[in-house]
Amino acid sequence: MLRLVLSLVLLDPSAVAEMSLRDIPGPRVLTPDGDRLGYAPVPRPFTGARRLTGVLVGQDPVTRQDIMCGGTVIGSRSRSLVLTAAHCLYHHGRLLGRLAFLPGYDQGQARLGVWPVVRTWVPARWRERPYSAELLPYDVGLVGVVRRRRPLEEVTGRGLRPMPTARGTALRGLELLGYPAGKGYPGLRLYRCLGDTVEGLSEGPGLMVTRNCHAAAGGSGGPALYGGAVAGVVSSSSPLSDAKGYTVLARLGGRSFERMLARADEEMRVTRPG
Repeated sequence: MLRLVLSLVLLDPSAVAEMSLRDIPGPRVLTPDGDRLGYAPVPRPFTGARRLTGVLVGQDPVTRQDIMCGGTVIGSRSRSLVLTAAHCLYHHGRLLGRLAFLPGYDQGQARLGVWPVVRTWVPARWRERPYSAELLPYDVGLVGVVRRRRPLEEVTGRGLRPMPTARGTALRGLELLGYPAGKGYPGLRLYRCLGDTVEGLSEGPGLMVTRNCHAAAGGSGGPALYGGAVAGVVSSSSPLSDAKGYTVLARLGGRSFERMLARADEEMRVTRPG
């Protein structure tokens, strides 16, 4: 059975441990020019899904610690929704404040603007229960953003189509996008990793696991892309000291996510832009 570790530790670059020269065995790295974790920088200029991806930043209301995760624009009628991991919206059980999404983020520049978050959604069980490994299949969140009376997709381009997958589905050639931070990573540049997945042992909608990518700090909440759609969200990984590391992806499947997306879209359609 896979040893699943909640990626809250991945949110804090200071928590990154010393890494071996290669945590993913060389033959398992599928990304051209992929590094020890299977990742390589995304070439500029960003287009398509890479233009839709950015960083989600927030602040712990008690400790004032700044938190950074990944996120990507998901297609909706409101044209104002961002997909991320549920745990990216909380820190030590507290909902983050001052949340904002920066699409197309690159080298410290918010090239497509800073979009304040006005609403957040996570599965009910994520809010109501203390953390346990059983929550990982539900580690999916949405945020609604507004800025200068313009919908997000008017600036970034059309959001990604969600690709629901059934429990047990294995996908080959997924592309993970994120902003890794910590040793060897600046946290300021978009990286990609190609991976094949297998089913993780879990309940509910199930999990996808790739042994070709080893997500580091900052990678949480980033999209897992497949054929022009988004099939999942980077949720967690094995410890970075693991010589055969893996990454766990929360799939977009099941009625829980469908209901949450529909509710978020409807509420953002009636939210008056600031």
